[in-house]
Amino acid sequence: MAAVKRPVGAAPSPLVRWIVLGIVGALFAIPILAMIEFTLRGAVAGTYDLGHWAAVLDPEKERAYRVLFQGLGNSLVLAAATVVIVLVFLVPAMVIVAVGAPRLRRALEFVCIIPITVPAIVLVVGLAPVYSVVVRVFGSAPWTLAFAYGITVLPYAYRAIQSNLAGVDVVTLSEAARSLGASWGSVFFRVIVPNIRRGILVASIITVAVVLGEYTIASLLNRNTLQTALVQVSKSDPYVAVIFALLALALVFVLLLVIGRVSTAGRRGRRARGGRALRPARVVGAAVAAPAPVSEPARAPAAAPAAGPAPTPGLGPASSAAPTAAGPSGLAASSSPVRPSEGSAP
Repeated sequence: MAAVKRPVGAAPSPLVRWIVLGIVGALFAIPILAMIEFTLRGAVAGTYDLGHWAAVLDPEKERAYRVLFQGLGNSLVLAAATVVIVLVFLVPAMVIVAVGAPRLRRALEFVCIIPITVPAIVLVVGLAPVYSVVVRVFGSAPWTLAFAYGITVLPYAYRAIQSNLAGVDVVTLSEAARSLGASWGSVFFRVIVPNIRRGILVASIITVAVVLGEYTIASLLNRNTLQTALVQVSKSDPYVAVIFALLALALVFVLLLVIGRVSTAGRRGRRARGGRALRPARVVGAAVAAPAPVSEPARAPAAAPAAGPAPTPGLGPASSAAPTAAGPSGLAASSSPVRPSEGSAP
């Protein structure tokens, strides 16, 4: 038999998918397993225990690891502030350009992508004079780094949102909502944002991952974050530094799982709502397409005999029953011709 050729663009076979997943999993699992093995090493060579993990929660070593916990807290606050800044400024700008000014899409894309071509150290040198003003206005709190981190994560957030926004006809949705009387605020928050929430969620997770892993900007601007604290603690206790790095990886992995579950739940919800909305639509369509039943009074004039002299009672079988039609109320309808009203055209 001739070999069956697979069509172009067909999905790979299950064996190929498992091989690819195995290779990718090995590339990620080998470094992580090496880090776990390093944190489990005991005081005696060749032994393993949980002593280094227990030392993280040891109250006696709280002072030694205080800078690490402060850096972790600062990084979490900084990640939340960066997500808010990026979404508040980026999402409305992208929606406005997509709905009202599509010619500016190339310019917005260029502005959002260009930070990825600038090295972080060059970005810090350019932002140093700006942060002298920021410190005088907002102080030197760690969350103020969100302005610089917002520029750093702008290319990744833009790509994540744009990939979702390109698959949604926001122009038609906004025009339909406006024609129904919705305000622009309702159009944005109740129509467009729910349709691009997956892109917004992906952009938020990428922002958190980038903020937790950024070191150059925080180090050169003298801020205490997770990465700068890890470098400081690793000089005295490398085991604890690796433990916190593993915890950061676990946090990002959990966030990725949240993305998958939310997107899957959103698709199932849309399918369920579509299925429920489809059944009444079919019933209504069938009712509209079906011919309206002709009532009995409507057929009565067509079946009535031609107008003529009224039959005389008792002259034959014709006098046995006069042509009548039962109306909706059960009363007989008169068969006499209707005379035109006065003043009407003959």
